[in-house]
Amino acid sequence: MPSRPYVLAETPLKTILQTDYEVAVLPWGATEAHNYHLPYATDNFEAEQLAIEAAHRAWQRDARVVVLPTIPYGVNTQQLDIPLTINMNPSTQAQVLADVIHSLEPHSVRKLVIFNFHGGNHFRQMIRQAQANTSLFLCAVDGFSVVPVDDYFDEAGDHANEMETSLLMHLTPDLVLPLSEAGPGDAKQFRVSAFRQGWAWTPRQWTQVTADTGVGNPAAATAEKGARYFDAIAAKVADFFVDLAAADPENMYE
Repeated sequence: MPSRPYVLAETPLKTILQTDYEVAVLPWGATEAHNYHLPYATDNFEAEQLAIEAAHRAWQRDARVVVLPTIPYGVNTQQLDIPLTINMNPSTQAQVLADVIHSLEPHSVRKLVIFNFHGGNHFRQMIRQAQANTSLFLCAVDGFSVVPVDDYFDEAGDHANEMETSLLMHLTPDLVLPLSEAGPGDAKQFRVSAFRQGWAWTPRQWTQVTADTGVGNPAAATAEKGARYFDAIAAKVADFFVDLAAADPENMYE
C-alpha cells in the first residue's frame, strides 16, 4: 500500500480497488498575487496541505478519507488587472463541481467535502443546487474560518497578511521571499459605512484597495506561528472528517 493512500494523486488503482473510501475531499484554492513576497499558489498550498494533513490524522483513526487533486483557480473577477491572475467564474465552478460529483456517484464515496482556502470562493448556493440532484452528501469548509485567527496572530487582515505569511513560512519556506521584500499590506476602507460594518456587501476592486495586493501587515509573521495555526486547523478538521465518515447521510439529525 502506498504511504499516503488518502492522497488520490499518489495512489494506484490496486489500492483504490481494495479500499472503501467514505469521504472525498476537494481542496479548492486560487491563482493570484499575494503581496510581493508570497507565491501565486498560496491558497492552493494552504488548501491542499491542510486537507492532506487532516485526512492523514483521520485515516489513523480508521476514517477512510481521500483527498482529490486541488482545483487551482478561484473567483478573481476583481483582480484581473493584476498580471497573470487566473479567474474562474462561479458558473464555471458550479459546472466543475457538478462534473466531480457525477464522477464520484457510481463508487463507494458517499460524502464530498469542498475544502476552500480562498476568500473569493463561496459554495453554499452551488451546494444547494447540486444537492437536489445527487445522492452524495455535500458540504463545504472554509479552512481560514476553522479556528479563531486572533488566537494565533497579532496583526489583522485577510490577504497575504501575518496569518498567510506564517502558514507559507511553515509549509513552503523556499517560496517565501524575505519579509524585507514585502509591502506593508495597507488597505483602504469603504467610504460607505454599511460596507465597512459588514451588513451590506459588495466585492472589493482590488487595485483600488491595496497597492501591493496585500491586506494586512505580514511583518510579525513567523514559521512557528504558522506551524501552531496549521496544527490547530488540521486537528479540528480531522475530527470533522472522522465524524463525517461515521455519519449516515440518511440520519444526520437528532
